[in-house]
Amino acid sequence: MPSRKYILKLCLLGDGAVGKTSLVRRYVHDSFDDRYLISFGTKVSKKTVTVSEVDADLMIWDILGQKTHESLHSAYYRGAAGAFAVCDFTRRQTVESVATWIDGIRSVVGDIPIIMLANKSDLPKAFPSEEIRSIASSKGCEMMETSAKTGENVEEAFIALTRKMLEANP
Repeated sequence: MPSRKYILKLCLLGDGAVGKTSLVRRYVHDSFDDRYLISFGTKVSKKTVTVSEVDADLMIWDILGQKTHESLHSAYYRGAAGAFAVCDFTRRQTVESVATWIDGIRSVVGDIPIIMLANKSDLPKAFPSEEIRSIASSKGCEMMETSAKTGENVEEAFIALTRKMLEANP
């Protein structure tokens, strides 16, 4: 049976320094660098994956996390088929703002699949996972714990979101 081919845009959203760039680097290049570099604008990476006999070119948009650039965010969101809303287990304020990121992208592209990622699970947690699960549930999102440093659940998260995007775009 011939496979079908999709091009899917997915966005990584969240405050600065939550590990969005590191998650992309871990998934696309299987590497990690703990030096923090501010992303200006957006950086697009591509990875081709096969899920359930369907080929998908993932266009992964790593969007800047500085709220002072919110006017740019809606332009970056257009055309997204799915998103990760990323927070940092070591900083409570990143969890408190993740709902705003979800509302922001949904106001532009509608009810796309979104998975909340609680990143930096390899470090001591500043709050319990249940807090993030509660926010995710209230926004109709799944939640996964990840570590870009160790690779924990990174590939699984991208595959899970790819499946959700394909189901939403038959």
